[in-house]
Amino acid sequence: MNIRAIIAEDELVARRSICAMAKAYGIEVLAECRDGEEAIQSLQRYRADVLFLDVQMPGIDGFGVLNGVPADTVPAVIFTTAHDQYAVRAFEHHAVDYLLKPFDGERFRKAVDRLRLHLGNTSKQGELITRLLSALNKAVQGHNTPERLVVRSRGQVVLLRVDEIDWIEASHNQVKIHIGRDVYLLRQTITEVSARLQPEKFLRIHRSLIVSVDRIRRLEACGYGEYLVVLHDGKKLSLSRGYRDSLDRFVDGLLASRESTSSTAVIPPLPNTEV
Repeated sequence: MNIRAIIAEDELVARRSICAMAKAYGIEVLAECRDGEEAIQSLQRYRADVLFLDVQMPGIDGFGVLNGVPADTVPAVIFTTAHDQYAVRAFEHHAVDYLLKPFDGERFRKAVDRLRLHLGNTSKQGELITRLLSALNKAVQGHNTPERLVVRSRGQVVLLRVDEIDWIEASHNQVKIHIGRDVYLLRQTITEVSARLQPEKFLRIHRSLIVSVDRIRRLEACGYGEYLVVLHDGKKLSLSRGYRDSLDRFVDGLLASRESTSSTAVIPPLPNTEV
């Protein structure tokens, strides 16, 4: 089994030592990172099997690294630290092992053995999950307006409630689904996702953005027919001119609803600010 690794360690001697031990056991080192920021960049750039991660690093610490990238892009993690008080929190992040400095080659070998066992089990589970994911997606796609979206996260199949979604953004040939502070990746284009969502509940405001209309607090004009859509949590998203018509229709629907029910509209009519 060819294992590819990223090593994140701020101390030069420790980083070189881990790198040497990794190579001695046939592990390919993709990147050596001096701090948390470099670790995040390497995780975004490479598809590693394991991350050797120091907890205490300048700037962004080890846990900040794990929180700084989408959950389902994080490889297996082996923590390396001189402090044992982080052990419980480390295993809450599903760590494969926890190497307490200073550790020798024998202790490192045991961690690698545990890693190989973990990756072997993950591979078998991955085949099952892939088949299950395919079956679930076919079942969900059988409905024009699904109540749930099926995504894969950290080797698990997660069923997301559509009414919990705050906003969605395109990311190459997949989308990032934002629910509170959590972000999930779905391997579909934003156009495919948009076609499956109820138009009265979700609004496409940009070629790369979809927002839940229930999460919109207000609109802020920024000139030339463009607006910022402000959500209840304060997040601001850009409304491009190309999708102004869809927002106008949405506002018209709210006004019509107000007239029929004598209630107050959530969002006032948009002035024509185009120059």
